[in-house]
Formats: sequence, structure tokens, C-alpha cells
Amino acid sequence: MNDAHFHLVINHLPIIVPIVGAIVLIIGLLFNQEVVKRVAYLLFILGAIATFPTMNSGEGAEEIVEHLPGISDDLIHEHEEKAEFFAILSYLLGVIAIVALWVSWKRKKYATMTSALVLVFSIVVLFFGSQTATSGGEISHPEIREGFKAATDDDHDEAGESEEED
Repeated sequence: MNDAHFHLVINHLPIIVPIVGAIVLIIGLLFNQEVVKRVAYLLFILGAIATFPTMNSGEGAEEIVEHLPGISDDLIHEHEEKAEFFAILSYLLGVIAIVALWVSWKRKKYATMTSALVLVFSIVVLFFGSQTATSGGEISHPEIREGFKAATDDDHDEAGESEEED
């Protein structure tokens, strides 16, 4: 497995794990269950930890794919910039989740406010995570790029090509 393959295998974790964390935290808030909220905090911490190998494998993936035909250096650079910003936010979410876990464990009066803060910040992080994911997908999937127009049967007919071959 090369760096590009490894990056593709793990790059979803920093996004999917916090999505699950946000869902779990919402459930914990709705039912006022501290243990459920704590599980959510652990998921946010796990998401932050998963960001480290994802970021580290990105550079190696870039070295492999940048020379492939149809791969744009501009798209790679855009993805790298978005990934760096997302990583900072992800790490920050992990730190905030550690603080929230401590607040919950110590049963501080402001535990519910802390939970709400974590939830709001996780939504912000997930917004930037989705932008990062999309920019990464655009590198090798032109069909998701803005302005992409797929060829249709009408396009082939207009070019003088027949749908049936002899």
C-alpha cells in the first residue's frame, strides 16, 4: 500500500467520526445523559487523532498523484490549504472535547453550556471538513467539479457518431 492508497483509506475518518460524535452529542443533550455526552467527546477526540495520519499521508499522496495525467496542481494546492485549516479546527475540537469531558466528569455547573459549545463548534468543523473532502474528491473526480457537463447521447449524435455499431 502506497501513501496515496493509505490516504484514500483513512481520509474519511476525520469527518465521519465527528459526524457520529455530533449525532451522539445531540442524543445526549436531548435525553440529558452525561455518559452519552462523554462518548461523544471521546469520538471528537478520536476524530482529532485520526486527523494526524490523514494529514501526514497527504504529502506522500500528493507526490504520487501530481504527475498523473489530468491531475491539476491548482486543485491539489486548494485541497492542501483547506486540509490544513480543517486539521487545525479538528485538533481544536479535540482539545475542546477534552475540556468538556473533564467538565462533565467533575460535574461542573456549566457542563450543559460546554456541551452546547462543543456541538456548535463541531458543526463548524464539519462544514469545513465537507469543503476539504469535496476539494480532495475534485482532484481525481472531474464529475464532481463545479461546471462539469457529462457527455450525453445527444452530444454523440451531434458529432455524427452513431449509437449502433456494425
